[in-house]
Amino acid sequence: MTRDKRILFIGGSPCSGKSTVAERISKEYGACYFKVDDFLDEFTKIAAGKGKPICKQVVKMTSDEIWMRDPNLQCDEEILIYEEISDLVFEKLEQTDSDFIVTEGAAYTPDIMRNYSYQEYISIVPSAEFQVSHYKKREWVPYILEGCADKQKAFDNWMERDILFAQRIKAKCDEYSIPCIVNDGTRSIDELYKTVKEMFILE
Repeated sequence: MTRDKRILFIGGSPCSGKSTVAERISKEYGACYFKVDDFLDEFTKIAAGKGKPICKQVVKMTSDEIWMRDPNLQCDEEILIYEEISDLVFEKLEQTDSDFIVTEGAAYTPDIMRNYSYQEYISIVPSAEFQVSHYKKREWVPYILEGCADKQKAFDNWMERDILFAQRIKAKCDEYSIPCIVNDGTRSIDELYKTVKEMFILE
């Protein structure tokens, strides 16, 4: 990673407040906001074209084939996908024309971040209850589950997958002494934002 760039990495798990915090940092401090999820489909297809086995498998799967499986298997697969696309994520970051970037995404797992030169990295994960309650409010959830024969079961599997993912990220952060916030909904977004700013030493 280019040394004259300041990059704030926010990893963690979906539905934890990562995007909201990153957007506020971008607006308040004029940082370029790089959202990994905006490129996730593109990177997965590129990795599949390069023969990466998990990405190659996933791009051919139907909705039922994706969501009607054991959530533990889905969680394992998600982590492997992030590993397979990690080079593409960091290449895109390197190409971003800004000397101050705030970037967020579940793709920044503790294990992946240990393999790259980074200085400022935290994670935010939701509690299970906070995650499920907020996912139910997201308008795009039915679109993701479109094509599933049993949408409720697919949704339940999805939630269990992300709960497992959050638990694994938290455990790895604890193992590697990486700062990790657990968002259980008891703190306001202003309080969460203030905590993150303090962690990144933003005035």
